[in-house]
Amino acid sequence: MIYFVLEKIKPNYSAVARQYDVDPRTVKAAYLKAQSDKTSVVRKRRSRRSKLDGYQDIIEDKYAAGCSARSIYDFIVEKGFTGKYTIVKDYCRHFRKAQTKKATIRVEHTIGLSAQVDWKEQVTMTDRNGVSHTFSIFLYVLPYSKFKFLKLTLDQKQDTLFKCLFEAFKATGGIPKEIWFDNMSTVVDHKLIDFHHHRFNERFLSFSHDAGFHPIACRPFRPQTKGCVEALARTMGRLKPYDGEFCTINDLNDIVNRLAKRLNHEKSQSNNRKPVELWAKEKEHFRPLNYDLTRYFDSVQTRKVSQDSMIRFQNHQYSVSPNYIGKEVEIKPDTDGKSIRIFYQGSEIKKHDLTNKQFNYDPRDKHAILKSNLMEGKTDEEIDQYMLNNLSIYDQIGE
Repeated sequence: MIYFVLEKIKPNYSAVARQYDVDPRTVKAAYLKAQSDKTSVVRKRRSRRSKLDGYQDIIEDKYAAGCSARSIYDFIVEKGFTGKYTIVKDYCRHFRKAQTKKATIRVEHTIGLSAQVDWKEQVTMTDRNGVSHTFSIFLYVLPYSKFKFLKLTLDQKQDTLFKCLFEAFKATGGIPKEIWFDNMSTVVDHKLIDFHHHRFNERFLSFSHDAGFHPIACRPFRPQTKGCVEALARTMGRLKPYDGEFCTINDLNDIVNRLAKRLNHEKSQSNNRKPVELWAKEKEHFRPLNYDLTRYFDSVQTRKVSQDSMIRFQNHQYSVSPNYIGKEVEIKPDTDGKSIRIFYQGSEIKKHDLTNKQFNYDPRDKHAILKSNLMEGKTDEEIDQYMLNNLSIYDQIGE
């Protein structure tokens, strides 16, 4: 009877009864029982729930965004998932295989043609003194050679982007014909954007025109179009062992630079070649660097004075009087590139020599900062004596 049920054939009870020398009613009862058994099996299978139910969409979205199976597992556990890690890992593996069957348009990796740009945003690491430092990393990669340029920054402003691009051009030997950008506000005018069309902001277009490259904005939710820089962003996880192992932001900057050097001398998994070897040939195809681009980031810049009575310039901090806390000031680099002048409403209020120190204090500003906060109510003589006895403390003020 199982044969008839599986093939969806209604048997002739009388014919089957004659074949097996039984009563037709016995045949009918056997057929109905076989039907009932099949239905119960199907219902039982359909009623079995997977522990992944309700989490598949989250897993697929996160995996497509470049998250590892382990990080996805930790994420959904916090949302109530009760299954094992192996279930998530197997699901990701099957999803990856399914994804590879889909046709995907990828950037053509022609020698000297393109570069890809992005940020590793808002990374927080702690120094040996327990002080947290939040920063971003500018990412620049040449898809053909896989040559990378990294730059630690304390903001993602447009002037910072222009300076990072200029330094990347210098480090890689020139400018490619096109550069692919993420949907960043310093590049794209978000007021005029839709899913299919991007409008670059005017100042960025002016920079790209003067530099001589064609900018291309990636479509949202399509990480494949800039897969090289997406992979580079994931590589920034190699900074984690240095958490708690550095003293200043300058030490951290050195760590980032060493990581870039290592990456450029390691064989790429995609072509089994060292990026530095292919780059030696690729740089011959770049346009020469236009040094006039410095006017985009060495011109007048505005900064808001922090609660610590400091302003940031090129990843370092410089003091002003506490009277200007919360106010917008202008920064003008001198033509020799060795100092900056700080202005408020057109009047110069401070000049600083540029240094490699993280915190730079004018002695008068030190005195005023201490008097307004740490040593409020103390006499000038007491503050001066404190400053003489505690010179090292000023590298800590404002952290």
